[in-house]
Amino acid sequence: MKTPRLILAFLFLLSCEDKKTENCIDEDKISNNPCTKIYDPVCGCDEKTYGNPCEAKNAGVITWVSGTCS
Repeated sequence: MKTPRLILAFLFLLSCEDKKTENCIDEDKISNNPCTKIYDPVCGCDEKTYGNPCEAKNAGVITWVSGTCS
């Protein structure tokens, strides 16, 4: 009977991962605006590293922190 519990726990973790990034991208803000080529990495709320804040903004990312994602 432990196997079904493990499967349910795994499925729960997967669903939590989806919710973490669900409200992270605003599709209305996705653009192709020009960005500088200066490398100043940021980690987006979607857990992807962008070359600089401008690139994250163009991807529609709502929030980010300085530095690369782990």
